[in-house]
Amino acid sequence: MAKHYDGYFIDLDGTVYAGKKRIPAAKRFIERLQATQTKFMFVTNNTTKLPADVVHNLAENHDIHVDESHVYTAGLASADYVAGIAKPEQNRAYLIGETGLMQAFIDQGFRLTEQDPDFVVIGLDHDVTYHKLATATLAVRNGAKFIGTNPDSNIPSEQGMLPSAGALNELVAYATQQRPQYIGKPGSIIMEKALERMGLSKAQVLMVGDNYQTDIRAGLDFDMDTLLVYSGLSTKQQVAAEERQPTYQIDSLDDWSLDEH
Repeated sequence: MAKHYDGYFIDLDGTVYAGKKRIPAAKRFIERLQATQTKFMFVTNNTTKLPADVVHNLAENHDIHVDESHVYTAGLASADYVAGIAKPEQNRAYLIGETGLMQAFIDQGFRLTEQDPDFVVIGLDHDVTYHKLATATLAVRNGAKFIGTNPDSNIPSEQGMLPSAGALNELVAYATQQRPQYIGKPGSIIMEKALERMGLSKAQVLMVGDNYQTDIRAGLDFDMDTLLVYSGLSTKQQVAAEERQPTYQIDSLDDWSLDEH
């Protein structure tokens, strides 16, 4: 028996699409949410893309049509978090990352600089260099607050599993002997910030994802109901071995009813 939810947090890769491959049930699920005017937000650890890029990809490659308000990235969550803890005079940030992360901090009024930053924020950067990592290390050792956009160790690619944001953060953590404050899934900060944007309580929202270790753990740790869909990474055998189970498990998003039942 499932209850009715007023809002949905939805993962992207593995849940709404599988890389470049479409998941037709996901398109139908999003259209059902839109038809019933149910609030939903794609909550993703991706920090390289702007929300506009995500919207464009969904429309062009997956025939799913949403607007930027439906997209919440770990880059946006990082900027929201840092803006929330920064003192008025703390507006200097050193970022390792790409457009999605940079723009999120610029939009929050931060000055991006290598010189005496108040915050060091590290996300995925496909063009990372020793100089960038050294600059971050020196700034953290000099007292800058250390923020990691997300702890993902790897990112899937056509070549295989490449290093992701977590791997870059762990290098700086090792060099500074300081742990970053991680923002993205399975951490709770991205969940808190997404909930603030949606304007609902955690009891009203269901976390939907294909990855037990990120999506479902994020919901469990945040005390939010979870729906694991077996369209991506996690397998039934893996999930069965976990001590904490998702609230619901389904094979396809077609199997989920939006109504109370």
